[in-house]
Amino acid sequence: MRIFIFQSQTNRELRAFASDPGGQQLPSKFGPWHAVGVVRPEKELPFKLNRGVAEEAITSNGFQLFRMKKTAAG
Repeated sequence: MRIFIFQSQTNRELRAFASDPGGQQLPSKFGPWHAVGVVRPEKELPFKLNRGVAEEAITSNGFQLFRMKKTAAG
């Protein structure tokens, strides 16, 4: 499965994985969403996230949300 990565404009730490490039199934309350990347089927997900868990969530719900950790500088 090709996985697309999105960032919420409403909450800058909130990201999502989805299987469609338009992010049509992402929750609108956190939108608008902006595509920020794509992961090919044979590649690992960024941020050391588990690909199997993400694919299961995408298959079940259409997406998986996750938050980026705030850094000391940010």
